[in-house]
Amino acid sequence: MQEMQTTHENDPGPKPALTLLLAAPRGFCAGVDRAIRIVELALEKYGKPIYVRHEIVHNRFVVERLEKMGALFIEELDEAPDGARVIFSAHGVPKSVPAEAKRRQLFYLDATCPLVSKVHVDAERHHAAGHTIILIGHQGHPEVIGTMGQLPAGAVILVETVADAEELLPAKGATLAYITQTTLSVDDTAEIVSVLKRRFPGIAGPRKQDICYATTNRQEAIKSVAPRCDVVFVIGSANSSNSMRLVEVARRAGARRAELIENAGAIDWKMLQGIKTAGLSAGASAPEVLVEQVISAFTTYFDLHIENVTVTREDIEFRIPRVLAGV
Repeated sequence: MQEMQTTHENDPGPKPALTLLLAAPRGFCAGVDRAIRIVELALEKYGKPIYVRHEIVHNRFVVERLEKMGALFIEELDEAPDGARVIFSAHGVPKSVPAEAKRRQLFYLDATCPLVSKVHVDAERHHAAGHTIILIGHQGHPEVIGTMGQLPAGAVILVETVADAEELLPAKGATLAYITQTTLSVDDTAEIVSVLKRRFPGIAGPRKQDICYATTNRQEAIKSVAPRCDVVFVIGSANSSNSMRLVEVARRAGARRAELIENAGAIDWKMLQGIKTAGLSAGASAPEVLVEQVISAFTTYFDLHIENVTVTREDIEFRIPRVLAGV
């Protein structure tokens, strides 16, 4: 009888009900998947260590997993010894980097996302046509550094905000063209482009928008769930531009709260008391295993009902370098 009473006293009772809206698409994009695969295949073919200039993608879980496999992450080529094998990250690099690798006779593979490479080609095309190039992007981001580094110093002017676009004073008589970082807020970028077109009606732009399909799709998906949510969680690292933009988009789309989390361990469960609906997405460099871990953690605290909210399907794949084919 005493045992039955103890069991009853320790019974926490029914878990509160919670609807979890899973935004899709989410997580890895084709460019991220390709970059990670390049590192994995290089390790398989050449053995360790493989040096990777900059984080291959901006996600600590991914980086730490590859480190355990034998990848060594460096910030500059001078950290790689003579004879090393080097991979350039998905964000792209200035032209000076492969030039230095060639000078040192280093073997290197370029894991730059093909959609970032497309922006590089556009920059060179506009430069060859005599345009002054306006790059919409975030100061210091590796992709911006890589894109500006495709051309001589001073050939590209960085614009970060609407205010920057309003204050821009190009040289008298300059013909202008604009390009953009691939991981920006679609809506913010549209506002900046609108200002540039109003102030400089003849400005040339990309034949197809530079913000990549994955960034666009993930922002549309989070917009579709945010208005229904008490809180939205975006899985991603703090240095991930596309993940940070998802948090901003969720807030603007009507989520009462939106937070960036590295993993399930970053959630303050006490703060979720009384919520009825939560949203969940993941940046383009965050693996699905982290999503699964967050869902599992939710089941510990809630009687969980999962609703998948899918705005589109993605089936894009990018080829890996020929030298790794067949590994």
